[in-house]
Amino acid sequence: MASTNDLKNGMVLKLEGGQLWSVVEFQHVKPGKGPAFVRTKLKNVLSGKVVDKTFNAGVKVETATVDKRDMQFSYMDGEYFVFMDMETYDQLHIDKKAVGDAANFLIEGFTATVAQHEGEVLFVELPAAVELVIQETEPGVQGDRSTGGTKPAILETGHQINVPLFITTGEKIKVDTRTSDYLGRVNS
Repeated sequence: MASTNDLKNGMVLKLEGGQLWSVVEFQHVKPGKGPAFVRTKLKNVLSGKVVDKTFNAGVKVETATVDKRDMQFSYMDGEYFVFMDMETYDQLHIDKKAVGDAANFLIEGFTATVAQHEGEVLFVELPAAVELVIQETEPGVQGDRSTGGTKPAILETGHQINVPLFITTGEKIKVDTRTSDYLGRVNS
């Protein structure tokens, strides 16, 4: 149990019949009149749904123990992603649903944070940006380089994103894992 005064971003709460909610952001509000309260934005750990919820200040909320470990993606086994714990070398088979959008950016050897609660995998979290190679894209046309336009490109993971016209096949780029946005070239 924790008080709403102790909330932190990333903390996982157990609310409404055992559902797990992660604190995305919170704000303590002390109006001139009436009691203080805490305004929060919570994200359902399993469904990803985001809701706004207000708590009275000082109210007790149940926290969930979430074990977050850095694990290395090893290989695909049918519909499962196989991750290896770098400390114990145990292998963990994770369902595609739990991996979610992180699957778009996973290649063998990448390290990701795997969050578990009572032995159940909740989600897989990648760093904010990853470096990947462009597997295929149309060649840029001479003279198109200054317009700021974009073209589709397929990453080595098979995921398609938009890149600037001057990017070519085989180049290594940095990609935002939250938005699939191109962030820049990587100088080898």
